[in-house]
Amino acid sequence: MDNPLVSITVCVRNGDHWIDGCLEALVAQTYPNVEILLVDDGSTDGGSERAKQWHDPQGERGPPVRIHHQAALGLSAGRRWAVEHAKGTWVAITDIDVRPEHDWITNLVLAANPVDDFEEVVAVTGRTVFERAEDIVSQIRSVEIASKYRSRPRRTSLANGPCSMFHRESLRNIGGFEPDWYHAEDMEVSLRLLEAGGTIVYAPDALVRHVPERGTGLFLHKRRRDARAHVRILRHHPRRKRKGPAFDFLGSSTIVLLLLPIWLLIAGFSLPFLTSLLGDMLATPVLFEQWRIQGLFVSAILLLLQEVILRRGSLGAVNRGMMKSSTKSKLSVMIGVRWLTFRWSIALWQGTFLGCIDAMLGRHGHRRLFGSKP
Repeated sequence: MDNPLVSITVCVRNGDHWIDGCLEALVAQTYPNVEILLVDDGSTDGGSERAKQWHDPQGERGPPVRIHHQAALGLSAGRRWAVEHAKGTWVAITDIDVRPEHDWITNLVLAANPVDDFEEVVAVTGRTVFERAEDIVSQIRSVEIASKYRSRPRRTSLANGPCSMFHRESLRNIGGFEPDWYHAEDMEVSLRLLEAGGTIVYAPDALVRHVPERGTGLFLHKRRRDARAHVRILRHHPRRKRKGPAFDFLGSSTIVLLLLPIWLLIAGFSLPFLTSLLGDMLATPVLFEQWRIQGLFVSAILLLLQEVILRRGSLGAVNRGMMKSSTKSKLSVMIGVRWLTFRWSIALWQGTFLGCIDAMLGRHGHRRLFGSKP
């Protein structure tokens, strides 16, 4: 079939102000054979009424648009409904705060062709560009996501939620989306597809644009949520059991996670020197002096290490990108990035702790520690 039907699915909860922009971009796709399924996941902000205005199952105004209203069951439950009720050979997923380019689906379909007889393409993932605002959070997020995509190989391990397309039968064969998953549902199904022998390919020309991610509170909440979900991913899919490519989209999160312990060690080893500034209260000043000097030496080494981390690798790309693109002074940018990175690291550790609690209790999609599956 030259132009297989593609079912585009998107879920929304309390995103009334994003619905029109997203749906306008979806109905304007240049690919000639699409249907659109919008799942309203228990919205209470008026979004349900706005969504109804787009309901056009017969396609009288353009591509068919079906609206499904459900209780607040979560993103995985919404995507599960969409996959079960989609009519297409392929199911594309995106987010309500995303604006796909008009040729997004066209480029995904073009990339779905295997390069040899041994390649079974079961998913194609595009590229997400995060738009920028004036705040440091949206700028960091934009630079960080761009750095992740910069060196991405054709064969990848993740079909990203905002910009991907799955072969519907292959997705159903591995169980599809499970409603009890706590986020990272795109990573979960991607790894299951790879385990089943499929291939996920990256199509850089299949572009979507994400609205600016503003606000420190929202940014930290999402990073905490991601870390919590990734505990489940790493527990259920350890590297020794995974097929296909290694994770290629974690970016700077792993590095940020390591920074908090380093900063705590710096504070601990600096304590003797800081205490000495308030007066030597120890009975053994010679030992205290040795301790103070050794602590300063170790602190200096750790400070050098954290500077290397902040300036090199994936996190270094974020810092360098911020320095080049920001209109603020370099000192202001440096302080702002470091303060946000510090809070980011704390959020990742909080999420990791919550993920470990989920694992022990066997909730949010975790298998129980003693054998039974969710």
